[in-house]
Amino acid sequence: MATLPKFKDKTLLGLALIHRSILNEDKNIVSSNERLELLGDAILSFLTSDYLYKHFPQLNEGSLTNLRSLLVRTESLAVIAKELDLGTMIRMSKGEEESGGRKNTAILANTFEAFIGALFLDQGAESVGKVLQKHLFPKAKELIAKKTLKDPKSLFQELVQEQKLSSPVYRILKTEGPEHAKVFTTGVFVKDMLWGEGIGQSKQEAEQEAARLAIEKFGKD
Repeated sequence: MATLPKFKDKTLLGLALIHRSILNEDKNIVSSNERLELLGDAILSFLTSDYLYKHFPQLNEGSLTNLRSLLVRTESLAVIAKELDLGTMIRMSKGEEESGGRKNTAILANTFEAFIGALFLDQGAESVGKVLQKHLFPKAKELIAKKTLKDPKSLFQELVQEQKLSSPVYRILKTEGPEHAKVFTTGVFVKDMLWGEGIGQSKQEAEQEAARLAIEKFGKD
């Protein structure tokens, strides 16, 4: 298991590990990690863009964008959170924990972003870069080698356009779960025909899954 960097201000790390579900149970806790998550998301996007721009001059803007999206998507960040063992450290409600919150992909990814935000405030971009160099950036070459630069939505869009059909339309079919842990079911339609139905812990994740299934069906029909 990877070791976390040592924080100068340990309260920042503590805040990064507070899931908002615990606010309803412990009145002594007044803030969750959501503000740090917002900051971490921006820092992550910036440093990843900077790295890709400098290390892959052969890629155009579209490929760089897709590569960045694949690197910082929820699933990828959740994997890193597991490598850092963040799941065992998160302070969350008993209900959230009992429902599998410590292994929840979205919660893990969000906590990693909050951790990045906290590390940036504590030690600056250089320390954040070291973490990303070890855990995130090496995956870029793997993705290029697998030729998976295009995300499912982009690829399905191209396949549909090649057939001279109207652009895919994504619609939310169902929303379940509490406000802090919603699960979305999304369908992708072409000419009002349902081609794929995806489930995810964010609208984007559900749309990507719907597109992936649509690509499989599109290739068979």
